[in-house]
Amino acid sequence: MENSSGIKASLQGRYASALFDLASEDGVVTAVEADLDTVEQAIRESDEFSSLIRNPQISRGAAGKAMEALAPVLGLSDLTKNFLGVLAANRRLSALPEIIRAFHAIAAAQRGEATAEVTSAHALSDSQLEALRQKLEAREGRNVKLRPSVDPDLLGGLVVTIGSKRIDGSIRTRLNSLAQAMKG
Repeated sequence: MENSSGIKASLQGRYASALFDLASEDGVVTAVEADLDTVEQAIRESDEFSSLIRNPQISRGAAGKAMEALAPVLGLSDLTKNFLGVLAANRRLSALPEIIRAFHAIAAAQRGEATAEVTSAHALSDSQLEALRQKLEAREGRNVKLRPSVDPDLLGGLVVTIGSKRIDGSIRTRLNSLAQAMKG
């Protein structure tokens, strides 16, 4: 398991590990992963939801009620809904994005996969993602699951992160390197 002991040592990792253990016992790891993907997408797409999980002024009870009301709207399973309630009760909703990443890492390690976070300046086509996945699998020697995202600030190119390894082929980094070389 790649880096899973390090992940489990963090606060987010302990929550993710506990959720993974419960999901494993119930045989619903894939369903919980899909739920967490839905929650992660909601955080990215909804400023209100993103603000809700990060606002320390919202009481535990109000945050819990919000998670309870949100679960059916997002189509979340009972396990995921209850987990979000626990996070709200323990004032840990702000750690939710990191908990989701840790859960995916633990699940991928359990399956013998590596997860590659791929950030590009523009959305990649399915054929580009498939070609990238094949190259990363050849390099890593195991199955690789891609988690693509878009960051227009990169200007062009890609940033690929697999575990603690980062491959930065972005134009922004190249321009910054060139600027540094010209200064010194």
